[in-house]
Amino acid sequence: MTLPPQRDSAGADLLFLREERLRMAQTLMFLAGRDMAEAVAPTLEELDLGRAHYRVLQVLAFSPDIPVSRLQDILGVTKQSLGRTLRELEVRGYLGAKPGRQDRRQRLLCLSPQGREVEARLFAVVRRHLMTAYREAGGTAVEGFRRVMRGMLSEHSRELLADDVAGRREGPHGA
Repeated sequence: MTLPPQRDSAGADLLFLREERLRMAQTLMFLAGRDMAEAVAPTLEELDLGRAHYRVLQVLAFSPDIPVSRLQDILGVTKQSLGRTLRELEVRGYLGAKPGRQDRRQRLLCLSPQGREVEARLFAVVRRHLMTAYREAGGTAVEGFRRVMRGMLSEHSRELLADDVAGRREGPHGA
């Protein structure tokens, strides 16, 4: 498969809206997702972790001290499915939990020091791939990529992202 030639200025024409360009974008997203999953697979296998574990570690790395219900919402999984994954991560000592400040029954999750180390190992793989691609593309393209990705988010995902950014400015979620 050959990629279409890149244009120097984004939006220089409307050719990017043609069907074949949109299909190519879909294909690129699919392949990039698959390749990133393949890149972290050896580390996951070495750690005897699955993709569900990895997704939980990722979310807790960028959004610590969140209630289980919020984690479930972000991941879009059932309580039962998430419960199994959380139990496995707890047994390994990768998770920490504390009661909520306002509702002591609420369980706020975060990564333990060991969990942060594991997540950092996994993120190092992703970071290398992103840095290579970002350097190759340049700053303008990276900003364009960010805008396209943000534009693809559902309203619900945009709200989750905005809440997460606001939470990092104000303090831990659930406080």
